[in-house]
Formats: sequence, C-alpha cells, structure tokens
Amino acid sequence: MDSSWEASVTDSINAIYLLFSAYLVFVMQLGFAMLCAGSVRAKNAMNIMLTNVVDAVVGSLSYYLFGFAFAFGDSNPFIGASYFALKDIPSSSYDYSFFLYQWAFAIAVAGITSGSIAERTQFTAYLFFSFFLTGFVYPVVAHWLWSSNGWLSPNSTSLLFGSGAIDFAGSGVVHLVGGIAGFWGAIVEGPRVGRFDAFGNPVKMRGHNATLVVLGTLLLWFGWFGFNPGSFDKILVPYPHMVDQGNWTSVGRTAVTTTLAGSTAGIVTLFGRRLLVGHWDAMDVCNGVLGGFVAITSGCSVVEPWAAIVCGFCAAWVLIGLNILALKFKFDDPLEAAQLHGGCGAWGLIFTGLFAKEEFVLQAYNSGKTQVIRPSGLILGGGWGLFGAQIVELLSIVVWVSLTMGPLFYLLQKLGILRISSDEEVAGLDISCHGGYAYDARQEESGARFYGEYLRMQQQ
Repeated sequence: MDSSWEASVTDSINAIYLLFSAYLVFVMQLGFAMLCAGSVRAKNAMNIMLTNVVDAVVGSLSYYLFGFAFAFGDSNPFIGASYFALKDIPSSSYDYSFFLYQWAFAIAVAGITSGSIAERTQFTAYLFFSFFLTGFVYPVVAHWLWSSNGWLSPNSTSLLFGSGAIDFAGSGVVHLVGGIAGFWGAIVEGPRVGRFDAFGNPVKMRGHNATLVVLGTLLLWFGWFGFNPGSFDKILVPYPHMVDQGNWTSVGRTAVTTTLAGSTAGIVTLFGRRLLVGHWDAMDVCNGVLGGFVAITSGCSVVEPWAAIVCGFCAAWVLIGLNILALKFKFDDPLEAAQLHGGCGAWGLIFTGLFAKEEFVLQAYNSGKTQVIRPSGLILGGGWGLFGAQIVELLSIVVWVSLTMGPLFYLLQKLGILRISSDEEVAGLDISCHGGYAYDARQEESGARFYGEYLRMQQQ
C-alpha cells in the first residue's frame, strides 16, 4: 500500500478518535446540568440548568476568539499569542478536531465554578465570569501544561526540574482551576440565606432530586472515558521495541485506572459517610465517585491499576475531610465543587508525583521510546524531580486563579451584580429571575407560581 495512503488513513482514524472523545466530553455538560439540578432546591432548578447552557454557549465564543490562542498559540512559556479566532487553523500542529476537544474541556471548568455559587447568584454575573474564565484564566494554565512551549509542560524543550509537571487530562488544569475559582466565588458571596442558624450551626439544605444526581453522575462517568483516555489525542501510535502495543493499549489502561479510582472512592465514601451520619447516602456516594475521577485525571495514563485504587481511597477521605472543614468554617458550596474539584484535584497532582511509572511516562509523552530518561514517581524510586514539578504546578494554579478570579468576584460584588437580594433568594431564582418554576407541581413551601404573582407579592 502507498505510504501516503497509509498516512491518510492513520490521520483519519486519529481524527475520528479525537472527535468521538470530544463528543464524550461534551456529554459531561449534560451530566453537570443534571447533577447541579438535582443538588439544589426545586425553586432554583431552572436557574442552574440555564447556567450550564450559558457556560457552553458563552464558553464557545470566548474560547474561539481568545481562549484557544492563549492556550496553544506560539509565543512564550506563559501565554500563547496566535490562532485568534482560529486564524491559520488547520496548521501543521493543530486542526479543528483538536480545537473542539479542547473547547469541551474549557466549558467544563466554568460548569465546576457555577456549582459553588449556585442558588444565590445573579444571572448576569454568570455571563461575566464564564467569559473571563474560559477565555483567559483557564487557557493560560492550559498553556503552561499542555502547550509544547509551556513552562510547566512535560513536552517542553526546557523541562522544569528535568521533568515537567504531569497533568495528563487536567486534575490541575481543569478541576483545580474550576475549584479555586468556585472557592473565591463562594467566599465573596457568603453562605445562602438560612444555611447556618443564629448560633452558627449548619442547617441541612439537601438537593431536591436524588434521581437527577445519580443520572448526572453516571453521565459524567460515561463522559470521563473521553476526558481521560481521549487526552492521548491519537490512538494509532505504535511503540517501538514492543510487539502489538501502542497508544491503543495505553488508552485501555487509562480507562481502567479511571474506573478503579472512581469506584474505590465511591465505596469508601459509602462506608465512611455511613459511619459519620448513620445512613447510606446516595448523594454523598455520587460525589465520592466524582472525587475519585477528579483525582486520577492527572496520572491516569502513567500509573498502574493498583495505584489507581490508592488514589481513589485517599480522594474519598480528602473529600470527606474538606466537607467537615467547610461546615466548621461556615463555607457554603451547594455542589461541594470547591472541595471536590479543588481538593481532590490537588491530591491528584500530588498522587501523580508519588506513583507515576517511568515506562508509562515514556509511553504517554515519548511514544514509548526507551532511550529517553524521565523522572517518575517518588515512591517508585523516580527521585524528587517530578514530585517537585507537581507541587510547583499546584501552587502556581492556586496563586494564578486567586489573583484573577478573586478580584473579579469582588468587583462584581461591589458593583451589585453578583449576589441576588435575600427576598429573591427566599422566593427562589426560578420565579424571581426566570418567570416560573422548572416543575408544574412544586413540592416545596407554598408561594407564588408565576412571575406576575411574585411581583404582586413584592409590592404588598
């Protein structure tokens, strides 16, 4: 067969694989919507579902205009400065399928942050922070780790500590960024009305629909098979000196480690919360499963399956511990997004620095070339290079997102366009901002059913 024809077939199959992975990652947006809707009270269900749609549509425009250029454009180790509005795409480095895949990641970040400030945020504020987060804050971090000239990138010609930081699918780039942004949003806004009583004791505000939470969790699980294995970008990459092995084998292993970490975190959370609260809690278990997925996302391609179980086990206790601390310090996050994505994302970066296997690192970043030397996990005898780079990544993301998103939320609050009034919050965002409830038959406290009734009640 002609070599050019073989190359065309290979490129086509790789493009199909990447596009299919992008579609799977986009399914996660539906999973986020269902998870968020089920985790809030019924009077805010329409609002939170609308914000998930807004994250997608606003993120599409901001990432097209600026985000992709900042993330993957050629310029300097800090930020890209080419490919604005996809100018010169396709290029020798990137094509449209790669853009679509990366766009699906970008809008996921905004969805994480939306959960932290749910049930008390003006709709206009979502437009501002979603555009800024997907168009600038997140792409800069993506450039550090995923661009070939990023200062933290494991593909850079000048590797930090001789290693570069490994964040294969984004425990830090996606989840820690979204979690820290949500943390500052929740801090600036403060707790929801009634979340803590006059003595500072927490008052339960359970989500209204466990069915939607479970559905959202399983959709996210399904989408994660595009999120983690899909980050190989190409599936038809054979490994030299290995018979019948290539990226296709690493893709399968990555799917396995993803599954094991999430499952382990789920079962540990199930029994851990049973010991703490005295009953089996479906919503807690769902968050535990997601915490395991978030943690393994960094090292999913470079660790053994047994290490993924360790990752999930620890991720569950990280989440449980942070939720206890959140209540102690009166921090209110309806989706536990800051604890889940921020805390478990941070643990995922540390975990990778401890358990990454050199053979798998070479497969993920050097197509299996054995003549290359790379630092691996500290516990596996790989030295301090990789672990140090992981810590630098963690701290850099926390500082960067804090310096950008913290002031933005503070400015929106000062301008009076961040938090809704207490009257609107008690009535519910659906009736006060969106003209009616998500459900015809409302099971919560009696009140106005239509926007006109709400307005008349405000005038009395």
